[in-house]
Amino acid sequence: MDANPVKGTRDMYPEDMRLRTWLFGHWRKVAEQYGFEEYDAPVLESEALYVRKSGEEVTQQLYNFEDKGERRVALRPEMTPSLARMIMARRNGVTLPVKWFSLPQCWRYERMTRGRRREHYQWNMDIWGVQGVEAEAELLAAVVSFFTNIGITSADVGMKVNSRAALGEIMTSLGVPEAKHAATCVLVDKLEKVPLDALRSDMAALGLTDETVTKLLAVMESKSIDALEAAVGADSAAVRELRRLFELAEAYGYADWLVFDASVVRGLAYYTGIVFEGFDRSGALRAICGGGRYDKLLESFGGEALPACGFGFGDAVIVELLKDRNLLPDTTRGTVEALVSAFSPELQGAATSIAAALRQQGRSVDLVIESRKPKWVFKHADRRGARFVCLVAPQEWAERKVNVKDMVTGDQLAVQRDDLATYIAERI
Repeated sequence: MDANPVKGTRDMYPEDMRLRTWLFGHWRKVAEQYGFEEYDAPVLESEALYVRKSGEEVTQQLYNFEDKGERRVALRPEMTPSLARMIMARRNGVTLPVKWFSLPQCWRYERMTRGRRREHYQWNMDIWGVQGVEAEAELLAAVVSFFTNIGITSADVGMKVNSRAALGEIMTSLGVPEAKHAATCVLVDKLEKVPLDALRSDMAALGLTDETVTKLLAVMESKSIDALEAAVGADSAAVRELRRLFELAEAYGYADWLVFDASVVRGLAYYTGIVFEGFDRSGALRAICGGGRYDKLLESFGGEALPACGFGFGDAVIVELLKDRNLLPDTTRGTVEALVSAFSPELQGAATSIAAALRQQGRSVDLVIESRKPKWVFKHADRRGARFVCLVAPQEWAERKVNVKDMVTGDQLAVQRDDLATYIAERI
């Protein structure tokens, strides 16, 4: 039997789970600080939820199949369509604005690179029911808060910002029909990884001439909002939104994280307005996170339009970044607060009662359930990351006491049984 996990997936050993728990804890903390509520949805969804006419890349990366009921289903490649389905189901029952977050497991059958797996987890935060860029500003603030909390600075990571709406204005001026705007953006997004010549046939299928593509790419080289405004005109609504977003970033205090970049369009077809992408300023890693506005997503599912924006933040890339910056937490040791052991088999019942009493007091306790010598017990306590070792020995137990060693300070003391929980709590 092959003991390796399926290609593109990973086993989560205890040390890996400790890292994931640490990361998820930071994500949840930020989401809750910003007033978001957690939700979830099935990993298995209807295939139709992801198959759209735009030909975006994600539809070619589905883990899809026919179930025993002859239904076409797929493992979710992203969370936003599931969220849209849930919002549609309670369209008249939810109070706007909706501010929800999730930590879903997602699946994409794609080429693997550093920081990109076929199975991964994402931190998603979305706001529904807010038309203005105040929503995008709030989401970007949450992303920056997370980075700051884990020791990442604006010298390490930046947030590229652009507007799909501005690109739409440009495409309209170039004669590209609105119905082809989304598909054009998906193709343009591929240019970062695929040479233009390889996409010419796809562009020709959309009716895009070489002249149109050349002009569009020239505008996408703009590195300032002023340059973009010169291309689309001073009365551009999209440019006004971009300027407003940068003003709000100043108010939040994260303007130094933002970089305007007209080449950023994001690969999903449903974006309609502001789009953004976190990037490694050293250039060593692919996009760290990304998102934007998708006001028309419900319409594509046959529902009533509702303004919305959100982001996805994968777990794989951020771990690679933390490795590069030497900021990963130490997950080699466990995190129990106390380890309890009997000095001899005759005292196992006494040790069990001590462990049970500490657990009832809310302490995290590992009980040694077989006869072990003290030398092994202390080594095991170190492996488990235990702060205290409680050794139940004959003489002390007869005096209603337990030997307690603080593994941090080295202090050792015989503590009254009834005072043990308080003694540990005071020092933790």
